[in-house]
Amino acid sequence: MTYEPVYTRTPRNAFVPSPVFVGILAVFGVSGWMTWAGFGNVKVDVFLFIVTGWLLSLCLHEYAHALVGFFSGDKTVADRGYLRLNPLKYTSPLLSIVLPVIVVILGGIGLPGGAVWIDHQYIRSKAKDSLISAAGPLTNVLLALIVAAPFWAGFGLKLVPTATGQYVATGEAAHLDFWSALAALAFLQITASVLNFLPIPGLDGGSIIQPWMSPAYQRAWNLFAPYGFILLFLALWQTRLGDWFFTIVYWLGEHLGLSQVLIQYGLQLMRFWSGS
Repeated sequence: MTYEPVYTRTPRNAFVPSPVFVGILAVFGVSGWMTWAGFGNVKVDVFLFIVTGWLLSLCLHEYAHALVGFFSGDKTVADRGYLRLNPLKYTSPLLSIVLPVIVVILGGIGLPGGAVWIDHQYIRSKAKDSLISAAGPLTNVLLALIVAAPFWAGFGLKLVPTATGQYVATGEAAHLDFWSALAALAFLQITASVLNFLPIPGLDGGSIIQPWMSPAYQRAWNLFAPYGFILLFLALWQTRLGDWFFTIVYWLGEHLGLSQVLIQYGLQLMRFWSGS
């Protein structure tokens, strides 16, 4: 006979944001103000603003997985601290936090990281199982729309190319550094949204469709899951898939009011160690 623990009480502080998350949020807010005001070294300000903004989105992405998992039947996520928005509680902080941040800094792309661990024995529905996996990418979609809102609403800065190859600023022409950093942050959310919905083993997109497979296909799918992230990484940087991917992402960005040149300028500012 096997014993399954019964969780009858959720820890009192299960939904209280962790000090780590509050600290990241504080740095994000302060660096955003410093970027807007042009205080100190603006490149460092932009670096802190984009990186902490990306960290916040990673926390919210994993929190969405855990929250939907909690209300779908897996109460154990509360005991593991997943509902406190603490990135140090994830199954692999190296994959969930460190690697995605490094890729953002060096490659300017929002790669998905590791994930919170959901005990699927408590999830009694295929639809709920898929929804748990979809919650994270949907969070990135929502964040992309929120961050890009000032641009498609006409409040943010836009750089429009002219026939002579120059660019004309439209909208809020002041605070170029802030608007370029915000555009880069929105761009990262778009890349994360697209990547996370790809039906690849080991990624959220693959986990969305996995519950609907036959047991035999699920076993084969699980064999490839540990390598899905690595294969995606190599494909983006070593094949034409990367060119197609960025074409799609920039197309989506344009429809949200994001200028490609503004995004690139924001990512360039973020690399404060670069002389360019």
